Amino acid sequence: MKKKNVILIGFAGTGKSTVGKALSERLGWQFIDTDQRIEELQGISISEMFQTMGEQAFRVVESEVIDRTLKEEKQVVSTGGGAVLAELNRVRMQEGGVVVNLTASKEMIITRVSKDQSRPLVQGNVEEKVTALMESRKHAYDFADLAIDTSELTVNEIVERIAAVL
Repeated sequence: MKKKNVILIGFAGTGKSTVGKALSERLGWQFIDTDQRIEELQGISISEMFQTMGEQAFRVVESEVIDRTLKEEKQVVSTGGGAVLAELNRVRMQEGGVVVNLTASKEMIITRVSKDQSRPLVQGNVEEKVTALMESRKHAYDFADLAIDTSELTVNEIVERIAAVL
């Protein structure tokens, strides 16, 4: 085992939570969704946090949760799509385990995120927002140890590709 955790990064709708749960079962490790942890700690949804506290305050809490989470071992950690924007988070992720970037085509992401009304991305013009965010984050995920396009793969195929590098 190269590292102590698997950290899943990637844009919203690339399958981090779905793949993370399946991978944690395959490895017998704990599954941690950092967005879920943040909501539990704060007692409100991430959408509400963005509205009431602002994105900057949310990102501070997100960094604290990532830092605390990655001090543990044998976890599959699914991070929020924007967690990679902070250099401190990227460094912690690289130190904390194998970083896997899940990608998907813009069309697939739009289809997937449009189905979930709880996502902040879905408010307004989804295609416009996804296009703009994907462009602005084009190289934000480049630090990953492994990248997998989830557009045409089954969850099991993705899990096996990740498990093969551990």
